Amino acid sequence: MEPLTWTGSFGGIIDPVFQLVALLFLIAVAAQFVGAYVFAPVSNQYNADGTITRDRGANAKIATAVRTLLLALCALVVVYIVVGVFSPVGTVGIVGAVAKQFSPVWIALLATFLLSISYKRRLGLYGKLFDSTVGMIGFAFVMFWTYTAFFVGVFDMIAVHDPLSQLSGMKNKVPGTPLRSPEEGQYAYYLLGGDNLARDVFSRMVHGSVIVIIIAPFATLFAFMVGITLGLPAGYFGGKLDTFLSFLANLVLAFPVILLFYLLVTPEIVATGIPNYMAAVLFVFPIIFVTVLLNSRFYTRPHLRTPLLAGVLLVMVWIYLSAISAPGTKINILPGAIDLFNINSGILVVFVSVVFVNAPTVFRIVRGLVLDIQTRDYVAAAQTRGEGPWYIMLWEILPNARGPLIVDFCLRIGYTTILLGTLGFFGLGLPPESPDWGTTINDGRKLLAIYPHPAIVPAVSLLSLVLGLNLLADGLREESLRD
Repeated sequence: MEPLTWTGSFGGIIDPVFQLVALLFLIAVAAQFVGAYVFAPVSNQYNADGTITRDRGANAKIATAVRTLLLALCALVVVYIVVGVFSPVGTVGIVGAVAKQFSPVWIALLATFLLSISYKRRLGLYGKLFDSTVGMIGFAFVMFWTYTAFFVGVFDMIAVHDPLSQLSGMKNKVPGTPLRSPEEGQYAYYLLGGDNLARDVFSRMVHGSVIVIIIAPFATLFAFMVGITLGLPAGYFGGKLDTFLSFLANLVLAFPVILLFYLLVTPEIVATGIPNYMAAVLFVFPIIFVTVLLNSRFYTRPHLRTPLLAGVLLVMVWIYLSAISAPGTKINILPGAIDLFNINSGILVVFVSVVFVNAPTVFRIVRGLVLDIQTRDYVAAAQTRGEGPWYIMLWEILPNARGPLIVDFCLRIGYTTILLGTLGFFGLGLPPESPDWGTTINDGRKLLAIYPHPAIVPAVSLLSLVLGLNLLADGLREESLRD
């Protein structure tokens, strides 16, 4: 069986076109950069009727060329993907084979964009995101990896091999290498090559996305629960409460972040059970937040509030006890028959570390927003109506702080993704055989000069997700400022 080339036989037709358009695009971008300093930004033409016509001249033409060439590049990429999805393996080489494996992701992305654009005027800030080119590009990157993690984790699709299995003769093989003697039903290639332990790089890449997509958003969400629950009363009530909570936040922030991570995930600290006790404390905050939220909203309707709170608390406390309880740890509360799930000890340590480090920053952001928003007229009107302080904080102040918080949430997921990669790179927290991107990069760097693909693939994956989150945050910031 012959090895796969990058673009197969189809590449002989379309590769020269793609290379030409890419070269022209780079030239146009360079010309745009130079033109910003050389050509006049705006030229005014005074008409006979007294009106003024403004023209950007050469800069406008260059910008149009850049946009046109960028669209042409995107169209060519779509051609590679479409031909790869609908053609036999080998026609479009490695690119087509990888595109075919991602078929469910392309379908989900297409459906998401079509539905979102069709109903964007009814979807609030999310719908306005599709008026921003930067926001849509960032959203596409983020949803690509989100759908990848979903299809890999739930349906066991996309990956072609087990991320931990080692196949004879595939150590450090280049992308497109066929298996020596594939069994019946076994995928015949290592699409993106093999690593130094003869594991499939492509399969480890897509399985690594599951770890990132599970930990980063949920850890950031928990950090926001902690920061919001403490930041709202600190900013609203002020006084000694604000002084005490601000001191605790500054105490954590004053400690070097990386060193703090090192301390929290080292085996000696883990053995003491400190991360488990921290989880027991930090995981309480979502329960507190939801309880206060519902109580303040339905306080005047006790016949609805009481059963609603009872049902919600029962479910949340059950989930909370399942999350902190694990056999063989310092905290083992629930019997196995009613324990909903057991979180891997390595993932729990990393999760708690991320929440603990990010929560003080969120606290300070929320506190600052509350100090500003509580001076607005609608807050004074709510106080005049006799609304309670928690109702005002959660239903008057917090909704009007959603713009900056949503933007920071997206950026913070990116920071968390980088932190997860850093911890994995240094072999902290997660198991050494874990397919997370940081661990995979660390494994591949040892032979980087000879076999770059085991490290480059997860590095590009990490880069694309963080880039998407940053672009998404920029798009959300741009649209929220227009409200």
